[in-house]
Amino acid sequence: MKRGKKYLEAAKSIDRAMQYDTAEAISLAKKAAVAKFDETIEAHIRTGCDGRHAEQQIRGAVVLPHGTGKTVRVLVFAKGDKLDEATAAGADYVGGDELIPKIQNDGWLDFDVVVATPDMMGVVGRLGRVLGPKGLMPNPKAGTVTMDVTKAVNDIKAGKIEYRLDKTNIIHVPIGKASFTEEQLADNFQTLMDAIIKARPSAVKGQFLRSVTLAPTMGPGVKVNTAKLV
Repeated sequence: MKRGKKYLEAAKSIDRAMQYDTAEAISLAKKAAVAKFDETIEAHIRTGCDGRHAEQQIRGAVVLPHGTGKTVRVLVFAKGDKLDEATAAGADYVGGDELIPKIQNDGWLDFDVVVATPDMMGVVGRLGRVLGPKGLMPNPKAGTVTMDVTKAVNDIKAGKIEYRLDKTNIIHVPIGKASFTEEQLADNFQTLMDAIIKARPSAVKGQFLRSVTLAPTMGPGVKVNTAKLV
């Protein structure tokens, strides 16, 4: 893969073999964000889980104290009073059955998170093939299947992110923008890591955190010293 000049320049200041303390890793990741837009700083956490086994799956959500720096568009599936409640809470789109053909047939996906009340999951289930592969399916573990739509919408707008293992047992999540202060990124990162360490499945034997890397959208990764995180 051919890398651009800016990437190569930023990579010079990072020792790829070294594991840095959190503060230094965040500082280097921020400096490596040299694109013309406000890059997202992401954490890539390689775990010792084997996601093929249900008891070693990790999935949950956590509210980052300083948010993600991204405006999140929320769609809520509800009925009755809950429709008004979702609108009042600041949901961007609210509806029920009538939204199914719009998503299924018209390919409408102008939203980032989907929340549903439990009594709407039968309806939302029909969208499994569309929402599932995009990671948009509401899930009780992530707090997106709930009767408390006000709390769900407020948390998401405040910076709630979902974390889950991908097929290679890695968790990829944003911890903020390059424009955030190092302190804000550190707070967000620590909050995320506390949640993931707490979510460690008891079935996992041996080393849980294999590697943790911080990287801006377009820049090189910086390895974090995992020994100091646990």
